[in-house]
Amino acid sequence: MTMGKTVLVCIAHEDDEVLGLGGSIARHVAEGDKVLCMAFTTGLRSRDGTTADDVLRRHGHATDAARTLGFTWYARRDMPDNAMDTVPLLDVVKHVEEAIDTLQPELVYTHHGGDLNIDHAVVYRAVMTATRPLPEQIVREVRLMEVPSSTEFSLIPFVPNLWVELTGIQLHAKLEALDCYADEIRDDSHPRSAGCVGNLAIRRGYESGHHLAEAFNVVRRRL
Repeated sequence: MTMGKTVLVCIAHEDDEVLGLGGSIARHVAEGDKVLCMAFTTGLRSRDGTTADDVLRRHGHATDAARTLGFTWYARRDMPDNAMDTVPLLDVVKHVEEAIDTLQPELVYTHHGGDLNIDHAVVYRAVMTATRPLPEQIVREVRLMEVPSSTEFSLIPFVPNLWVELTGIQLHAKLEALDCYADEIRDDSHPRSAGCVGNLAIRRGYESGHHLAEAFNVVRRRL
């Protein structure tokens, strides 16, 4: 039996993993791959009135989402939310490098570098630095994802060159995992609503000859 590959997902906030590639995570798991995620902020501390209980609640939501999709949380950091540009980039890079050294992933997913959210942009830069194609680099491929309510608001367009076909079961798992983050779901007119997330999967499917899909930009691939 062929062993699956190790996949590392590097995200800024807990919930980005579901919004950006929840369906693809479900597909990786179904194909026997080991998927591990690391987040750098909770996505809460920039909000007025956030308490320690709120952070614990968010961690619980993230744990439920992982159980729903079948991935494992490798690390959940507590860097400044919506202020990761105040952290030395080297510190973020070192966290990514440590994860790569420990997990030895062949494939890494992260944010689109032009995302409006500053935390997304910092994590992108850190991943691109940590996965630079040196002779000893273990990572063979880096894929950038789109996160609704950040990627599409940027002046730098997200241009996909890879579409991952999803089954209805995999899209359902993504939406079920999104429901774990009940505090983050918005009304249907908002890009971070269940309806808009589902419609994006339909749109990406139609533009790639599938019924359902998630889109990515492959920025590095070494064979």
